[in-house]
Amino acid sequence: MPSSDKHFGKARLRTIVSVIAACLIVPAVIALGVAVWDDRKYYIVSLLVILASMVPFALKFERRRPQARELVVLAVMIAIGVAGRAAFYMVPQFKPVAAIVIISGVAFGCESGFITGAMTAFLSNFIFGQGPWTPWQMEGFGLIGLLAGLLFYKRGGGMPKLLPLCIYGFISTFALYGVIADSSTFFTYTTELSWKAYFAVLASGVLFNLIHAAATLVFLLVLAKPMLKKLERVRVKYGLLE
Repeated sequence: MPSSDKHFGKARLRTIVSVIAACLIVPAVIALGVAVWDDRKYYIVSLLVILASMVPFALKFERRRPQARELVVLAVMIAIGVAGRAAFYMVPQFKPVAAIVIISGVAFGCESGFITGAMTAFLSNFIFGQGPWTPWQMEGFGLIGLLAGLLFYKRGGGMPKLLPLCIYGFISTFALYGVIADSSTFFTYTTELSWKAYFAVLASGVLFNLIHAAATLVFLLVLAKPMLKKLERVRVKYGLLE
């Protein structure tokens, strides 16, 4: 089999593993925390979410050790997400986290996008407060990064169009992260587990989710092009996270 076909096959395998981890394993872990531990073991659940997110990322390095600069670049993206969330703590919901996670997924692929989102939520909650909502936030941001990588990452390089990226950022933040975060509120604080109560919780979060989605759109408009150009240059020059 030609080397290009082998590379494509491995990349496809990593993508499948990433989707399984994000869409099946992590929700199962969160459900375990709710059903068995009554949301009291959220640190354990968060650790399990991190481990699940690291599996597809580790497959990138199945035949070699990761270089320090590869891990540093990813750590920098996570640090930017944490710092960005902290910098806007005075403005409720108006945060750049989702935009940073999306940029990471677009620049380095779905595996990096997922782990950037999960780790950013976990680490920034040491500032904003850990709780049973943390694993849900990790899943929400992780999925946004995963889907950004699936939709916009180009293995041969190249910049995605800004308008579709901004539209994706708005919709995913509002409809994906918003629903996951509101579901956390429902299972954690609502005593009446019914569809009526669930939709009432979703309705109460519409305004907050719209603000969050608008913030993601604004930050993507401002940050996406300059950050992606620099990350693309670094990725191509050093062959990072291939």
